[in-house]
Amino acid sequence: MYDKHIIYPDSLRNLDNGGFALGVRLPYYRGQPLSVVEDIAVKVDGAAVPRDQVRFSVRGKTFTLDQLEENTAERWEFGEVADVSVVQAGGLAAGAHEVEVGVQLRISYLPWSPVTTCKRTETIAA
Repeated sequence: MYDKHIIYPDSLRNLDNGGFALGVRLPYYRGQPLSVVEDIAVKVDGAAVPRDQVRFSVRGKTFTLDQLEENTAERWEFGEVADVSVVQAGGLAAGAHEVEVGVQLRISYLPWSPVTTCKRTETIAA
């Protein structure tokens, strides 16, 4: 139900360090500790980004995906826009890009870890 709202509109941008980032929202009806985030998969123009290049930032704190697994102190709240960034030399070329983000959460009452995916065309300004 929240899949189409994961990627925050018009948030794709290149970073000064050469990577790129976009805003993402939690695809769940209530906030969660970061430790329940199993994975955040990113694809750009059909190409999967390696997991070790993905970073997650919320309220000014940045984590690798592996660091999320043990982080019970920080939360990602419903409706809160966090940043998913990718460490990639040169960032993305100016123009339109098809961006896909899949968020996998571990929910206590489900016997599986659902993956919720959103795909949007976003544009990097020239």
